[in-house]
Amino acid sequence: MTQQLSASWRQAGRECKNPRVISMLFLGFAAGIPLLLIFSSLSLWLREAGVERDAVTFFSWAALGYSFKFVWAPLIDRLPVPILTRHFGRRRAWLLLAQLAIVTAIILMALIDPASGNNSLHQMALAAVLLGFSAATQDIVIDAYRIESAPPHLQALLSSIYIAGYRIGMVVAGAGALTLASIFGSELGAYDYTAWRATYLLMAMTVLVGLVTTLLIREPTVERRAAYSAAPTDYMRLLAVFLLTAGAFAISFFLTSAPFTAAKLAAGSGALASLLWELLHLGLSLVAAILTGGLLVRVGAVNRLMLEDTWIAPVRDFFQRYGLKTAALLLALIGLYRISDIVLGVMTNVFYQDLGFTKPQIATAVQTFGVIVSIVGGVLGGVLATRYGVMRMLLLGAIVSAATNLIFVVFTQTGAQLSLLYFAVSADNLAAGFASAVFIAFLSSLTNVSFTAVQYAIFSSLMTLLPKLLGGYSGSIVENVGYSSFFLLTTVIGIPVIGLVWLAGKRLAVRNRID
Repeated sequence: MTQQLSASWRQAGRECKNPRVISMLFLGFAAGIPLLLIFSSLSLWLREAGVERDAVTFFSWAALGYSFKFVWAPLIDRLPVPILTRHFGRRRAWLLLAQLAIVTAIILMALIDPASGNNSLHQMALAAVLLGFSAATQDIVIDAYRIESAPPHLQALLSSIYIAGYRIGMVVAGAGALTLASIFGSELGAYDYTAWRATYLLMAMTVLVGLVTTLLIREPTVERRAAYSAAPTDYMRLLAVFLLTAGAFAISFFLTSAPFTAAKLAAGSGALASLLWELLHLGLSLVAAILTGGLLVRVGAVNRLMLEDTWIAPVRDFFQRYGLKTAALLLALIGLYRISDIVLGVMTNVFYQDLGFTKPQIATAVQTFGVIVSIVGGVLGGVLATRYGVMRMLLLGAIVSAATNLIFVVFTQTGAQLSLLYFAVSADNLAAGFASAVFIAFLSSLTNVSFTAVQYAIFSSLMTLLPKLLGGYSGSIVENVGYSSFFLLTTVIGIPVIGLVWLAGKRLAVRNRID
């Protein structure tokens, strides 16, 4: 038994040296850079520049691409990139295009001083939207490349290494960018645009890690349906319909923002009421987009067979492969698996500050120590899933994600003890890193290589949609019930997930035996 276990770990060590595995570390790093350059780092830059808080929060919409990337993921699967696809292949061509767009967007942000007036905030918003859209596109392609480039038994390890790289990239773009801006001489009350310009230009250079990796890796070779068989005009028409439909959604959403904001204020400040108004607002904009797209299809603006092949076929394939009941169960599991730790994570830093911990203490514990622990958890999850099976580790991940939230219930009674802070951060990040790596491997196993980009994009978008919506109202929940009850609630909502994993495991086991 000991010899078998030793051989198993030696095999895992050899797999870590696989070039495909190593490349995912660098691609993950490149994927982790953009997000915080839109959120925390940009928010601090804008505050130092004297921008009001309500205007700063507007920039969070620049990352909507991450939540709705499944909409244009089919285009990534089906459309060639002129010139680049011929020389680099389908995945690498789109990856290069996305990375070049990311570098361009970050440079554009660096060249804009938000304190200068003259529509500088609007210009910064457009550059941030370009960065969010390009970064989400890069995520789509990397996910597809990861699934296509290695066999199923390596997916858990690839996922864990990718997450490790992603976390490192986030540290560089978050704590690293803030440190650089401070070193270069910009502080709250002593704003220096040149410091932030130099910081963002250096951040643009870090994306070169991903560009070089893309140039060095090989295009994956998988059996798939014939691609690019339609005429060039058909592709252009399909792209035009997509852009017009997306434009209808954006215009409808922003034109109706003021009325819906007024309606929310009139209805009261309850978390549930605010959530329902937001869902209604989003639903109205989606209806406008659907009506626009439907009208364009009816008037013959796009090849209907190509439209079905691009957007409908991937969804139909998933339901055909698993059947209606199993597919519905899997989608419920995907939408709820991360709910416990994502809803909790929105409030943890605020909770630490309310307990009385200083910002340097929180930064050291969460942004440095916590990231290292999450990387360890991710690698551990990938290795154990590779050795003992994804479904077993998926069940373990669901259990520890919910159970570790009880530590915060205890924390509410003890006060600001530094040792308990590190214990809570360790448990929370270890569980989150472990569960994330195993869950990504699980999602990868559900994907058909004929529709890699769109199916995985749907899964990954669904994975965070409901948890993020609920997480946005965590503050209101805490105000109404207190921290202790809130943390207990995050544990309770994780319990049904354990049952969903168990049911999904049994259904998939039966299906595999039949196959």
